[in-house]
Amino acid sequence: MRAVLITTLVLSAALGLSACGFGEQGISVSEDSPDYRGAELFAANCAGCHTLTPAGAEGTGNRGTRVQGPNLDQRVETFESALYAIENGGYSGAIMPQNIVVGDDARQVARFVARYAGKAAGE
Repeated sequence: MRAVLITTLVLSAALGLSACGFGEQGISVSEDSPDYRGAELFAANCAGCHTLTPAGAEGTGNRGTRVQGPNLDQRVETFESALYAIENGGYSGAIMPQNIVVGDDARQVARFVARYAGKAAGE
């Protein structure tokens, strides 16, 4: 019975994590851009929860689910704030996985977010 419970928990966690990214369909950043790798990484690791149009990411912001990150089309982020969120699991630590990408990959995602976030924010 205990083995079944552990197996169920492991499978549930794996399914939940696999839902966090959707690949690179819809990336509008040119493949020649230095930001393209950051867009790819964002699409693969962050698109399940965050909206950011240049990465083709629609997130869950309008679906009423618990796992929804900020709509980054509507929210301006600096490199430092994006990198902090990546390394620390967001700002509250409640839902976002800590270190979802690490090292140079984390810096590439943070640069991409800093460059493209907030384009629809207005004044």
